[in-house]
Amino acid sequence: MKNETRAPALFFAPFVSSAMRVEPQWIDYNGHLNMAYYHVLFDRAVDEVFSLVGLTRDYVETRHASTFAAECHVLYKRELTEGDLVRVTAQLIAFDDKRLHYYLEMRHANEGWLAATSENLSLHVDMIDRKVAPFPPDILANLALMKAAHSMMPLPSAIGRIIGMPHRRTIEVEDRAREPETETRH
Repeated sequence: MKNETRAPALFFAPFVSSAMRVEPQWIDYNGHLNMAYYHVLFDRAVDEVFSLVGLTRDYVETRHASTFAAECHVLYKRELTEGDLVRVTAQLIAFDDKRLHYYLEMRHANEGWLAATSENLSLHVDMIDRKVAPFPPDILANLALMKAAHSMMPLPSAIGRIIGMPHRRTIEVEDRAREPETETRH
C-alpha cells in the first residue's frame, strides 16, 4: 500500500447514486422487478457510496479487508418494471469501529416516486481471518466526515421497523366444540 496523502472526502447529504436501469431478465412472472433485483440495485449503489470512504475492490486486495452484510430490512413500496430508471440515495445513520448502519431509498429517476427502502447493518471483516475487525484510522476518519454531513438530515421514519401485522380487527373462528345455536325462521 502506498503512503500517499489524500484530500479529505466531501460528502453530499444524502449521497445519490448513478442512474441504473431495470434489466429485462430481472422481470418476474408478475410482470414487475423480482424482489431479488431490488437488492442488486441497492448493492450497486452501496458499492458507489462505500467507495467514497475508501472501501473499494482495491481496498479488499491491498488491505485484505471488506464489508459483509449482517442485516437488511427492505420495504417494497411501488412496482418497478422493465426499463425503469432508478437512483438510490444513501444516508449513514451510525457507525462504530467495526459496523455501519445505513439507510437507502430507491426512487424512479425521472418521476421521483419511492420504489423501495432498505435499512442495513454491515460489518468490517478481516479477509484473512474472516472475522469482524476494526476499520483502519483513515476509513474511520472518512466515515466521520460522511456522518457529519448526513447528521444534518432527519432520521428516516422507517428506521428500526420490525416486521408485523397491524392490529386492525380480530377475526373470530367458529368454535367447533361449542354446540350450534338453534336457528329461528320467521
